Amino acid sequence: MLSDPLTLYKLMILYLLKQAKFPLSNSQLSEFFLEKEYTTYFTLQEALNDLLEAHLLTQEIIRNSSRYEITREGEETLVYFGSSISEGIIEDMDQFLKENKIRLRNEVGTVADYYKSTTGDFMVECEVREGKSTLIKLELAVPSEEQAELMCDRWQDANQTIYAFLMKELLKE
Repeated sequence: MLSDPLTLYKLMILYLLKQAKFPLSNSQLSEFFLEKEYTTYFTLQEALNDLLEAHLLTQEIIRNSSRYEITREGEETLVYFGSSISEGIIEDMDQFLKENKIRLRNEVGTVADYYKSTTGDFMVECEVREGKSTLIKLELAVPSEEQAELMCDRWQDANQTIYAFLMKELLKE
């Protein structure tokens, strides 16, 4: 076991991201660390910031939500120091991923954001990603910010129906 808890938390973050094989959001990482009572929210944020500064993680910010991915350097660090994580902690992390993998992937794979265009409209960008691949990407212009926010909020629940509709319509003979 490591004598420095912060170093352990950093290795645990790297392990979770490596095992998940897709980005995890700040709230998803917090869910694991706080539910299992490994550390506090503020210590977790410190560990994430340290990993970002060391280029062991990358961060993507979408609508005030951060998504993290492990870098090649992060994977190499895990190879060298990952054995410092106890078997019990690895079991906790593996169990968390096993029980929540589909939900976690759906949460981070569905992305919606908007911005004000040069014409004054609001452009809404909606995506469904699987790993590094984009399954669908829609860009829609709407006249108001309220409509843009509403579309972003509803994308999480409606994306599968919209995707199925588009596939059906575009592939019918």
